[in-house]
Amino acid sequence: MDISDEGQPLEPVWIEINNNVCGGLTGAPSASLVAQRFIGAGWNSRSASWESYEVETSWCRVELEATDGRTLLNGVVDPDRFVDLAALLTRFGLRFSIELYDDDGELLREIQAGTPSVPIREKAPLLPARLLTRLGLVTGAKQ
Repeated sequence: MDISDEGQPLEPVWIEINNNVCGGLTGAPSASLVAQRFIGAGWNSRSASWESYEVETSWCRVELEATDGRTLLNGVVDPDRFVDLAALLTRFGLRFSIELYDDDGELLREIQAGTPSVPIREKAPLLPARLLTRLGLVTGAKQ
């Protein structure tokens, strides 16, 4: 997989905090292909190990690690942008569950999306704003 440093680096305010986001992507073909999707969305990517990748933008940095049948995701996200991460995973056509935690390790929010799996090499479908609103991923859209 190509490594990309053309995106925005993580803002310094988020570097020192503990991991506050974790989850899993079900049915993702590989961490490499998921990282390629993030690169396509303008994020940075670098290899974290033989089979895992770290992807980042100014408001989020997560590691993608392949396991049997799932790709695990953990790292740090601006809590105000947690739904943006979920919207991006939805746009990628991935089934996922992600959780946001506070500084004390208490669960603040969980988002699950059971979108039908789309082969990651194909363009993910764009979901209508009213559907994203019902899923709680977009606010203020007309229904």
